Amino acid sequence: MITPVLPTYARIDLEFERGEGCWLVTKDGRRYLDFTAGIAVNILGHAHPYLVAALTEQAGKLWHISNLFRIPGGERLATRLTEATFADTVFFTNSGAEALECAIKMARRYHHANGAERPRMITFEGAFHGRTLATIAAGGNAKYLEGFGPDLPGFDQVPFGDVKAVEAALTPQTGSILVEPIQGEGGVRVPPAEFLRSLRALCDAHGMLLVLDEVQSGVGRTGRLFAHEATGITPDIMSVAKGIGGGFPMGACLATEEAAKGMVLGTHGSTYGGNPLAMAVGNAVLDKVLEEGFLERVREASLRFKQSLAAVMDKHPAVLAEVRGEGLLLGLRAQVPAAELVNALRAEGMLVPGAGDNVVRLLPPLTVSDEEIGIACDKIDAACRRLEEAFHLSPVKGAAE
Repeated sequence: MITPVLPTYARIDLEFERGEGCWLVTKDGRRYLDFTAGIAVNILGHAHPYLVAALTEQAGKLWHISNLFRIPGGERLATRLTEATFADTVFFTNSGAEALECAIKMARRYHHANGAERPRMITFEGAFHGRTLATIAAGGNAKYLEGFGPDLPGFDQVPFGDVKAVEAALTPQTGSILVEPIQGEGGVRVPPAEFLRSLRALCDAHGMLLVLDEVQSGVGRTGRLFAHEATGITPDIMSVAKGIGGGFPMGACLATEEAAKGMVLGTHGSTYGGNPLAMAVGNAVLDKVLEEGFLERVREASLRFKQSLAAVMDKHPAVLAEVRGEGLLLGLRAQVPAAELVNALRAEGMLVPGAGDNVVRLLPPLTVSDEEIGIACDKIDAACRRLEEAFHLSPVKGAAE
């Protein structure tokens, strides 16, 4: 059957009419607790009044002019991002994949500007960096690479968290390391802090650039503005998207002046990147995330959620094996197929995305209330009971009855 929309998505047969904070509402009035949040995008929830006002005000003035002219909102947002981070400069994009493309080009161009060709980049198994030809090559996932060959050269994958494997993969052409501080799509995998510190030390010792993908882990998601801050290191280049737009498509590539030295006039560009609408929303998101107490509240909510999830897991060892993650980037590793847990939660009125390593992600808006965390845990408990019955599992012994 021919459909007007390219059939690349296995869409769930749900149609939502409106969103309210952490909730989505169907046309017939059914309410779903949304712990997908557009896959970690809607960090202030649905239809946040402050974001609605910022977008509406800008929409009445100016939508798009291209980057042939100055965009004051973008200059302001770039200044605020550099003041809040390690970076000296920012390039705005429309998505996370484009932010990663910019980062990859920037890392290669840096060495070219220094008179050397060191295009190879070490990346990690289980990573997800986007769906462009460069980013699927960087991720190295065979499922996403199949049929799109030849693979873009220049990427060497090693096991996530394995510093010795990184050292063994180094060649004279290795110019950078690209890593997610927390692998989201890969299963909410959190490496020890020493792993990122070791990568930083290797880059310093070998004249390489450390490139971080904080598309999913950034903009307050872990209870810090960016996840790497917990380790005490700083990158040379960092890609950001998802939360920075609060639901409006935008991304950014942040870099030090030194790392960006090769990106001179004409080396990169974007027609839509940094448009006035996106910049208005990005500034509004940052207003809220940088408010006093906002990130502290995310950390408190995370602790409460983790403790409650641990109690649910203790009741259902046949269904839940592990709670993992940082801040409100959390995961439940399941004993049953993760897709079954996703379906059971949807039947209970809760929306969550899956991930690798048989994990279900929990990605609520960062504005989630204590009451909504309690509701979520009740729904997870009910979903586990549903699965125990469906699979004939013992809730106590964790074995089939």
